[in-house]
Amino acid sequence: MDTTLQDPLVGQVLDGRYRIDARVAVGGMATVYRAVDTRLDRVLALKVMHPTLAADASFVERFIREAKSVARLSHPNVVGVFDQGADGAYVYLAMEYVAGCTLRDVLRERGALQPRAALDILEPVLAALGAAHRAGFVHRDMKPENVLIGDDGRVKVADFGLVRAVDTVTSTTGAVLGTVSYLAPEQIENGTADPRVDVYACGVVLYEMLTGAKPHTGDSPAQVLYRHLNEDVPPPSASVPGLPFDLDELTAAATARNPEVRPPDAVALLSQTRQARAALTDEQLDAVPPGARAETHDTAHDRTSVIPRATGAVPRPLPVEQPADDVSAEDRLNRTSRLEMPPQEPPTRASVGGPGNRRRPSRAVLALIIALLTLGAGAGVWYITSGQFTQVPPLLTKTEAQARKALDDAGLDVREVKRKYSADDKRGTVMSTDPKAGSRIRDNGRVTLTVSLGPRIVTVPDLKNTPLEKAKNDLRERGLEPGMVTRQFSDEVERNAVISTDPAVGSERKSGSTVALTVSKGSRVSVPDVIGETVEDARAALREAGLGVEIESKRIFSEEDEGTVAIQRPGEEAHLAQGDKVTLTISKGQDMVEVPDVSGLDKDEAKQQLETAGFKVNVQRWFLGDSVWDQSPAGGEEAPRGSEVTIRVR
Repeated sequence: MDTTLQDPLVGQVLDGRYRIDARVAVGGMATVYRAVDTRLDRVLALKVMHPTLAADASFVERFIREAKSVARLSHPNVVGVFDQGADGAYVYLAMEYVAGCTLRDVLRERGALQPRAALDILEPVLAALGAAHRAGFVHRDMKPENVLIGDDGRVKVADFGLVRAVDTVTSTTGAVLGTVSYLAPEQIENGTADPRVDVYACGVVLYEMLTGAKPHTGDSPAQVLYRHLNEDVPPPSASVPGLPFDLDELTAAATARNPEVRPPDAVALLSQTRQARAALTDEQLDAVPPGARAETHDTAHDRTSVIPRATGAVPRPLPVEQPADDVSAEDRLNRTSRLEMPPQEPPTRASVGGPGNRRRPSRAVLALIIALLTLGAGAGVWYITSGQFTQVPPLLTKTEAQARKALDDAGLDVREVKRKYSADDKRGTVMSTDPKAGSRIRDNGRVTLTVSLGPRIVTVPDLKNTPLEKAKNDLRERGLEPGMVTRQFSDEVERNAVISTDPAVGSERKSGSTVALTVSKGSRVSVPDVIGETVEDARAALREAGLGVEIESKRIFSEEDEGTVAIQRPGEEAHLAQGDKVTLTISKGQDMVEVPDVSGLDKDEAKQQLETAGFKVNVQRWFLGDSVWDQSPAGGEEAPRGSEVTIRVR
């Protein structure tokens, strides 16, 4: 039985136009239905805000903002919005309907994905977000549930319900909107939402695709949020041994806790993703991870679809939404929600008391008094034990002065103030406390504060002539990160050694900043012409020029003598670096073919036979007429295929 029939909107016509046929998904803020536009006779998806939220003007404004924002994005990887409106308590968006499944469905059915499949999904997602970022918008709720994979293999990003303009002022209400498993640290700390929060979420999604699991897990949203703030996303290869280092680097770049270290937007991350893919072999791209449920994975010869066909068409009808108490912890972590910051709780006190009864009690009354005295004693014990404890208030990101005041208001003192460098925490703000926030501590207890000194300032070292790998290690040891590597010819610096850095030597940067490296390709070498040379002579000439040699196993017919070089790649006067290879193809000699005897034939027939045999034909007319009376070479002789045969006609 289809339980979606219990939904009161199924079967109704909304706003006199949209006939709702089935419910396909339920989220924390809205429900999505499959519907038919009765005016245009087309299937579409109808996203209807929960009526309880429709009374909140801020939610309605956000809903309408989604329609306007996405309407401005014309991109093949963004789910289009057609219309927006309201019908009584129902506020809705009419959107493009994508028959297929969500990335969440794929992950539930398959577990970890092959790297090729993960990148095939990530690239169009980044293309869609890149278009939004360049248009001035931030999605703010990227997760597998919002990535739709059509039955035709197209990937689209949906649900721009939390979209915000890049230059919008950050809310300070103490509430954060989003999905806890994909929130960037700066969203959690201060509600900041620029394109880098989408980059972070995409990094988490990439990790989940490569490993089949989220990087930060917990029994409650608070545990997950704490890990986002305090733990780096681990390299995917820690869960999937053998995964290429390029994918670890890509994931680390996208999920850096310091937003300054991340790519600035999805366009930049897309560029890094394509570079990472180009560095991988087909074997690495098609390797099946251990966490995969393997029989549904594509092979190297069937890469056009990453959709498990057993999933069926999605959107699809779902059961009636369960009450909040019945929703699993995993579902709670996957839903978009408003995360209220916990208020600072003042210490609680309990009191008991009351006049005694001076009348002589009866047995029944005496029993009641004994029971009450027992309860009173228990309350007194609770008062003595609990009444002397309070909780450490949340102090992270507060200034030292604010933290001291909050502790004083809670009846607590400061034991010690430690100071440490931090690339992630603003100078002068609290990084951590001991005991931690929420810990029970006796009244008048003491708390140790660790306050940020801000990022450590590091001087860019002189790495000229340093081998690339050593230069990267030197940067990391100083607290800097190696960045993009570009290569150029150099007569002064050895191949694979550093020519220069950007920023330049002696520049001061924050710890964790990226330093780009320019690396030598070695001296520029002009490739000599070795066409027609023997293999030995050609190899000697190329090696003398400082070049390597690779000989193709397959030989070809050519005008060059047998055993000599027929083709070289790259050709003469190309410029390579020392040590680069030149590929040589060796000649089998000329392709000799027997010349047909065309004496006595009509000119046109003779010409056709010779051309069919692979020769060019030169016709010489001696007298009026079209009959061949002589040819050169003569019939029956051998000549190179493609050479010229002369016929004389009269």
